[in-house]
Order: sequence, then C-alpha cells, then structure tokens
Amino acid sequence: MNYILSNANVFVQGEFVKSNVFIKNGIITDISSAAPTTGSVVFDLEGCFIFPGLIDVHTHLREPGFFYKETIRTGTQAAAHGGYTTICAMPNLNPVPDCAQTLAPQLEAIQKDACIEVLPYGAITKGEKGQELADFAALSPYVCAFSDDGRGVQNEDMMRNAMQKIKQLDKIVAAHCEVNELLKGGYIHDGAYCAAHGHKGICSESEWKQIERDLQLVRETGCKYHVCHISTKEGVELIRQAKKEGLSVSCETGPHYLVLTDMDLQEDGRFKMNPPLRSKADQEALLAGILDGTIEMIATDHAPHTAEEKSKGLSGSMMGIVGLETAFPILYTKLVKTGILSLEQLIALMHTNPHKRFGIGTPLEIGMPANLTVYDLQQSYTINPDTFLSMGRSTPFTGWEVYGKCKLTMYHGQIVWEENLDTYKTTI
Repeated sequence: MNYILSNANVFVQGEFVKSNVFIKNGIITDISSAAPTTGSVVFDLEGCFIFPGLIDVHTHLREPGFFYKETIRTGTQAAAHGGYTTICAMPNLNPVPDCAQTLAPQLEAIQKDACIEVLPYGAITKGEKGQELADFAALSPYVCAFSDDGRGVQNEDMMRNAMQKIKQLDKIVAAHCEVNELLKGGYIHDGAYCAAHGHKGICSESEWKQIERDLQLVRETGCKYHVCHISTKEGVELIRQAKKEGLSVSCETGPHYLVLTDMDLQEDGRFKMNPPLRSKADQEALLAGILDGTIEMIATDHAPHTAEEKSKGLSGSMMGIVGLETAFPILYTKLVKTGILSLEQLIALMHTNPHKRFGIGTPLEIGMPANLTVYDLQQSYTINPDTFLSMGRSTPFTGWEVYGKCKLTMYHGQIVWEENLDTYKTTI
C-alpha cells in the first residue's frame, strides 16, 4: 500500500516544516509540498505533527517467562499506541538471555508477534545472579546492549571484567545502579513522605555510589557505559563530570521522575517503582541535566504487573509502572506546553539521541523505512488505563488531563496503530 500523509507539520532535520510525506512500498520516497499522486491512500493531517517513530531503550515485555504480566504482542501494541516504533527489551526474563540458547525463545516470540522493532538486551551475568559472566560473544550479534537490569552488579571485579569483554565487542554496558547493602528493606525514597508515614526508605546513596564505582571502572576500561533510570541529583552530577572528562557515558531518566516527587506519593501501589520517586531537589537536578545535555534520553521503564501484584499498597506491591502509552502526552503537557522544553528538544530526547547513542531506529528521511508517528497536539483527554493496550494498568497518571493524542503509527510503512482516521482518509 502506498500512502501520502499530507498537510502535516513534519519533523525534518531537527525542525518542523509544513509538508507532505510520500510512502511507497514501505519507504519514504519524498517529503515535500508536491501534489498527491494517484494510486495512494491519502491522510489529510492538517494541524497534526509527524515525528520519527519514538525509541524506548528501556522496556519490560515480560516474555518469555511472565506472560501473565505482558507479552510481546500486547507490549508492542501498547508501544505503537504511544508512538514508538523501536523498543529495547530488558533481560529479567525466564530464561534470562545469557547465552544463545536462552535468547532463542525471545527472538522467536519477537519474530512471531511483534508489530514494531524489538531489540533484546543480553544479560551481563548468567541468570542475572552476579556470579558468572554471560556469553557476550554469542549474544552480541542479536542484542542492543548488555544489562542486568532489575539488580546492580555488586562485585567490582565482575563488573570490570564485563566491561573489558563488552568493550571488545563495541557494545554498551547499561547499568542498573543499586548497592544492595544500602537498601535495608526500603521501598520508597528515604525522604519527607517516608518519615511522615512510617515507611522504610531507599537512600539516594544506594544509586549514586554504584554510579561512582562504575565510572571509575569506565576510566580503567574505556567501555561505553549507560546509566539506566537515573533519579538522584548526585548521580546527575557524576555523569556531568564524567562527560566533561570525555568518557563514553550516557544516561536516561523516566517521565515520572520529571513530573512527580516523593511528596506526590499516595498509599497506592501505582506510585511504587524502582528507583523510587525522589525529592524536589532531585527532580530539579534531573530537569537541569536534561537542559544541559547531561541526560540525553527519556525512557519509560515500562514495567507491567498484574492488578493483584499492584494492589498491596506501597509496602507490599511489586515495583514498576507502565509507561509506553502515557510517556509522550505526559512530557508534552508538563514540559513542552509549560515552556520548559521545546517540542524539538523532546523529540531529540525520545528519538534522535537514543538513535545516535545505541545505533537503533531510523530517522524521518527520504530513502528510509517509514517508521513514524502522527500526533494531534491540540487534542486533550483524560488518561484512563482501561483504554491501554498493555496488560498492565498501574500508572500514577490515572485521571490526568493531557494534550497529545497518537493518531497513527507506521512501522516499515505498515499501519500498526490508527485512531479514528476515516474522516482524514481518501483514496486517489
């Protein structure tokens, strides 16, 4: 099928221009004001915005092993609903992808059921147990990077050896930074809300201490290093200084850390994630880090659980919230419409920068696959988890009024999400 997306504001080389996008056999053949040609389905997208497909370098799709939480099919449908065309799947699965044999079931499921691009992570250690290194060489051709996400690599020598071997393969080490001995049974940020309500806190040091350790190992090994879901002001400053040194480091944060703090907590499992929501000072440091380029990516850490697993309050619920279907509208509403970021900056954080750092996804350019999304930024609505395509429903954003409705997502020129576009569509 050939398509023409007409009269839209198109993201071209870092800025928006009013244009038409011509798609033939899955490829973008032209971006111009040329008149529509015959033999095409035309969408008149007056007032809408076309971006390159968003990229999420941190998602949990739960398959294989935890099908009752999410599947490749439902997770990628949710991603398409949110405007994503490339997502990276974390390795805390069963089996853990730590060798070619244990990666195979995940690759088979992706091939069978994914409606967008899914790139697996390989584990750093076997079974993510921190005791023996994974088979990096066998995994390397098939994975986007290596991570033991969900737990930090506690042993310094183990992490050093991993960095040395992964550097030889020219891959990224993506670290979940957490010092286990500092956790002490905590489950929310060790701050004012924690103290006022009698909860057990997670100290900021549990995150930044391991970032500090890992950065010293990066100095020794020269590997490419990426910090997952950074949440502390100390962590941001460590990354800032490491970049000034010229180290090959990058980091991501999540939408929730940018728009919520620990003082927004409620006694509800939908506010529980790891890292936890931090203080106002941490939030301000994250925003400053985004503005000065220290933090160059926003990733959802989409982590679905069952309703029962999230029904046990802050103390008893599983850690993790869903985010693929809310990330862009939340960030657009709270950061762009308020003037903190430009729309162009947000697209860089959600597409361009992860594309450059991880070498994944495709730009919106002539000759490239039509991996793109269309948003109506004027349309407002209330976030309702009942409309999610993800099996997960737990989000702190239930009931929030937001702007930005995803109208269309294409992957390789195929429509993988479409909402009420019949009135926009003609065939010529």
